[in-house]
Amino acid sequence: MTLPQDTPQGIPHDITALQAKMSAAVRAHWKAFLIEGILLAVLGLAAMIVPPLASLAVTIFLGWMFLVSGIGGLILTFWARQMPGFWWSLISAVLAIGAGIILLAQPVQGTLTLTIVVGAYFLAEGVATIMYALEHRRELSERWSWLLVGGLMDILIAGIIIAGLPGSALWAVGLLVGINMLFGGATLIGMALAARKS
Repeated sequence: MTLPQDTPQGIPHDITALQAKMSAAVRAHWKAFLIEGILLAVLGLAAMIVPPLASLAVTIFLGWMFLVSGIGGLILTFWARQMPGFWWSLISAVLAIGAGIILLAQPVQGTLTLTIVVGAYFLAEGVATIMYALEHRRELSERWSWLLVGGLMDILIAGIIIAGLPGSALWAVGLLVGINMLFGGATLIGMALAARKS
C-alpha cells in the first residue's frame, strides 16, 4: 500500500491541488467576491444604524426558515413513514412549523425570545471560554490571556443584553448581525483585493 506523497511543507498533494484550485477560482472571480463583500458591508452598516429593523428582519427570516423546514420535514416524514423514529420526526416537524408560525405571527415577541437566547448563548460561551483558558494556560502560554479576555467580553455582552431586557430586544440581535455582516464583508473585500493583486 502506497501512502500519498507529501509536499515539502508536509501537506498531501491532493490538498495542495485543492488549495491551488481555490486560489485560481478566487483570482478568476475576484470582482464577484468584491461586489458581495461591499454588499455585505453596506447591509451590515445599515443593520448597525437601524438595529430594531434588522432584529425584526432576522426574526421574520428565522420564522420562514422554521416554517419551510418544518413543512419539508413533515412531507419527508410521511413519505418515509416506514422508517424507524417516525413519531420523533413527526414531532420535530410539527414543532418547527409551530415555531415558524409563532415567529411570523408575532415577530416582536419573537425578537424578545431570540434576544434571550442570544444573551444566554453569550453567557455560556463566555464561561466555557474562561474555563478553557484557565485549564489550558500552561499549554497555551501567551494566548490563554487573550482567551480569558474574550470570555470576559462575552459575559459582559451577555450582561448588557440580559440586564437591558426587554429594551435590548430592539437592538441586540440586529446590532450583532450587523457587526457580523460588516466583518464578513470586509473579509471578502480584503480577499478579493488580494486576489486581484496576485
